[in-house]
Amino acid sequence: MEQKNVFGYVRVSTKEQNEDRQLIAMSEFGVRDQNIFMDKLSGKDFVSRPAYQKLLKRLKPGDTMVIKSIDRLGRNYEEIMEQWRVITKERQAAIVVIDIPMLDTRQKDRDLTGTFIADLVLQILSYVAQTEREMNRQRQAEGIAAAHRKGVRFGRPPKARPACFPEVYAAWRCGELSARGAASLLGVAHKTFLSWAKSMK
Repeated sequence: MEQKNVFGYVRVSTKEQNEDRQLIAMSEFGVRDQNIFMDKLSGKDFVSRPAYQKLLKRLKPGDTMVIKSIDRLGRNYEEIMEQWRVITKERQAAIVVIDIPMLDTRQKDRDLTGTFIADLVLQILSYVAQTEREMNRQRQAEGIAAAHRKGVRFGRPPKARPACFPEVYAAWRCGELSARGAASLLGVAHKTFLSWAKSMK
């Protein structure tokens, strides 16, 4: 009889770098190190997910794919539901979501009611994952807007002008210095000097 494999999938963004928590969960579940696939990528690279694509190719009927949380499958409701369908229907493999014991398709003894409840839980949690992500983006945007209204500036602080700037600026205004010459005397970039000069008008 062919040996069935148990694979683990770990995904973190390049900003998070917190794969340890997911790797520990995989180890405690019993997934072997060589069967763990991990993607580290930014949001814009999510669609490619090279490790995930390799894992899908390895999955055979009867194999099991383990993830720590439901949002490892996708960024929104549609993606999560689609990947669930691909794994369970197309690949005919089982899925185990460690954080949600009810989402374990290895359980063959479920009756119709149990299966219905599990499917309902999947849909609700997928929707919640997408809603939470959208709420986080909204809260972030509202926080930035509120900070702007209070005069908070983001990014690199503006470069301080040298004490001799007024004299150099006056010489430039009189035509005694070119903009590049003035910038060179001040030790700043040409664009920086022009920006300072513009603010004086």
